[in-house]
Amino acid sequence: MMTKPFKLIRSSKKPIEQQRMRSRSILETLLLTLMVFSTLSSKAQRAPVAFETTEHRIALLELFSSEGCSSCPPAETWLSGLTRSPRLWRDFVPLSFHVDYWDYLGWRDPWATKEFSDRQRNYAEAWRRDSVYTPGFVLNGREWREWWRPTDGPRSEGAKVGILKISSKDQEHWQVRFEPGSGSKGEYAIHAALLESGLVSEVKAGENRGRRLTHDFVVAALTEGSMKVDENGLQGELLLRENRKTKPQRLAIAVWVTCAGRLEPVQAVGGWLPN
Repeated sequence: MMTKPFKLIRSSKKPIEQQRMRSRSILETLLLTLMVFSTLSSKAQRAPVAFETTEHRIALLELFSSEGCSSCPPAETWLSGLTRSPRLWRDFVPLSFHVDYWDYLGWRDPWATKEFSDRQRNYAEAWRRDSVYTPGFVLNGREWREWWRPTDGPRSEGAKVGILKISSKDQEHWQVRFEPGSGSKGEYAIHAALLESGLVSEVKAGENRGRRLTHDFVVAALTEGSMKVDENGLQGELLLRENRKTKPQRLAIAVWVTCAGRLEPVQAVGGWLPN
């Protein structure tokens, strides 16, 4: 008498368990799809951006710095003060390259690379100097030692060098167009840097041990490319991706044009990126 009900109970459980498994599988697939869609959607929703200069030259200001150098914090503080300058991006574009040649003193600068150290050495070679130092400022390809005097940044030279335009739909793929000033000929190269600002670092060793340092306009990614001539001037494309190891408060883009094979900038453009 008990066999039939027992068998009926077992046979009715199996389809219920299968149904639960199918429902769970469908739910997991749905959640995974939503996660992928959300990730793609967040990238797709990045606001298109564009920046453009006038024909007048915008200065490119470079700082070579290191968290392992006790002389650098005052220069970093001065550079950070330029975030409040009304002439930022309009008259000058600032960048901070962190070098790695002071890492041996006991503190490894998290933003330093050999590539940036080599860039400074290339400048020294062009100037016929035997050594490099920090903090070291470079203004339009030339050594600049009086950086502390203009509290709101360097002045633009005012020379008419051409119009530089950059635009991006996703803040990674950048279209660059340069219309050189009249009479300018030759081949040009384009360079771009992703800049991080509002960075904070607790230094635990080296010359700045125990100090809490803040940084702005730190170069987090750097790329370059060539330009092609068309009927409206020169155009090029660049890919500049974030490889963020830290959490900056703000991001910015800096792009500059040089004559092919040269370090000195011809024109520069930059601006804050939407969060």
